[in-house]
Amino acid sequence: MKVSDYIVKFFEEKKIDTVFGYLGGMITHLADSIAKNPNVDFIQVYHEQTASIAVEGYARENGNIGVAIATSGPGATNMITGIADAYFDSIPALYITGQVNTYEYKYDKPIRQLGFQETDVVSLVKGITKYATMITDESKIRYELEKAYFIAKEGRQGPVLLDIPMNIQRAEINPDILEGFIPDEKKEKVYDLEEINQLLKEAKRPMLLVGGGCINSNSQTEINNFVERTGIPVVSSLMGKGSVDETKDEYMGMLGSYGNRCANIAVANADLLIALGTRLDTRQTGAMVNEFLRNGKIIHIDIDEAELENHRIENKVNIAMDAKKFIEKLQKETLNILEWKTYLKDLKKNYNQEKEIEKNVKNKAPYKLIETLNKYSKEGEVFTGDIGQNQMWTAQSLILKKNQKFFTSGGLAPMGYSLPCSIGVAFAKKNDEAIYSINGDGGFHMAIQSLLLISQYNLPIKVIIMNNSALGMITQFQELYFENRLTGTVKDGGYILPNLKEIASAYGVKYYKVTETELSDESLMKNIFSQRNCLIDYQIEGESRVYPKLEFNSPLENTSPKLPEDELKKLMIKC
Repeated sequence: MKVSDYIVKFFEEKKIDTVFGYLGGMITHLADSIAKNPNVDFIQVYHEQTASIAVEGYARENGNIGVAIATSGPGATNMITGIADAYFDSIPALYITGQVNTYEYKYDKPIRQLGFQETDVVSLVKGITKYATMITDESKIRYELEKAYFIAKEGRQGPVLLDIPMNIQRAEINPDILEGFIPDEKKEKVYDLEEINQLLKEAKRPMLLVGGGCINSNSQTEINNFVERTGIPVVSSLMGKGSVDETKDEYMGMLGSYGNRCANIAVANADLLIALGTRLDTRQTGAMVNEFLRNGKIIHIDIDEAELENHRIENKVNIAMDAKKFIEKLQKETLNILEWKTYLKDLKKNYNQEKEIEKNVKNKAPYKLIETLNKYSKEGEVFTGDIGQNQMWTAQSLILKKNQKFFTSGGLAPMGYSLPCSIGVAFAKKNDEAIYSINGDGGFHMAIQSLLLISQYNLPIKVIIMNNSALGMITQFQELYFENRLTGTVKDGGYILPNLKEIASAYGVKYYKVTETELSDESLMKNIFSQRNCLIDYQIEGESRVYPKLEFNSPLENTSPKLPEDELKKLMIKC
């Protein structure tokens, strides 16, 4: 059997039915082997970065590992953004790069390059993968595939990379005599959660914070059951959106720098925070880490012990455990927190995102669009968010219904994420449920080639461009810190857009240009939402801002536009 055929057989056995990539000379053997296997499809994605991000959507949707392939040199380097993104957001993915023949590779020779397009991709990605190696012996193919797959899925998940020279891909092997990989047995730490359960019972103002680890561990059902049985109030991080049914009264909103005001104030007043599957980065806590939950205790649960040990927050108990396993072991009795819940009900009533928009947002057009998505979207549908203002408008105001999902990038946050991610989700779902790819105009332009896949495969993706003809998030920084010099972010600063209607036509996608006023046209909206796929060019006129926003050196509860000092003081519970 040829090595490349063996690799594809391995994919089939692991139920990986889709491989994303872009063809190049050093990966042709593998691509041809995929073509010969009826149970594995190759999706040509027109740019390797699209492939490397699409596998994230594929993995996040179906819980399996995602696979992307690329040729040596520029093919491999084009995938690096997606590899890094998968690493920082803990997404299990296998990246396979072709390499020049072993007899053309420079190894330790003091030269820059021997073979054409030869690039030491393993060294390039060492810091953004859990495992990366070049296979120089065809007899090691089973061992390396099994090892890479195990490492990608084990513990805190993440990407792995195998660099396979062309002569290794075409080599003949006997599968029956190949050495397999046997992982070392790891003893799982055993925690007595009696103390945690006792702290929870005794807490007067408990709060649950759900992070991205809750999504990665597929613990949504357990979390929703826990919230329903105990009545514990809950907030989410950006990456934790979708962990809990957001239509429930217990959900206070998203926490953090662009979090909902009521969620931030609620956490600031808690006396016990169960931080589940989140690393508590400064986008959640604010830069004033010592002021975060200053009158309470934190139970910090993360599968990665290193994240727990290397943290500036001190008032916490660390538990290195999978989010799903932890939540299953917590007591499920109803908590005696009626006074706390009454306070939170009033807080949510008066300081929810709708009130924020009403009081502080002049240009309401972006939020009106998300309000429309809340109205017309259905259970089971998926949203993918890009980076920039569009991400925060969506995260702040999108109310996820039962079984809805929201995928975005948190750690690396590359513009151009949403569209390829939605492609991966579509190939994983394989049904007619709608996927909404939400983009800013800048991020859309970066991923524009992905649009062709929607018409090519008739994917159920509605591409939404929140079009303010600017790099809006950066304009907020320029206004705050650079005297409103809008270099590179608006037309006068050198930033322009192509004609999106003509772009849609060229890529074979139905186009709609929509204004804020037209959102109230029910006939038009029903027509748009009935489409299997389309491009919605949503016009946002004038200056657009994201509020609330936490400014540097402000505590989490004091987001801008800031509340009057006496009003904020009344909201803070005296301990």
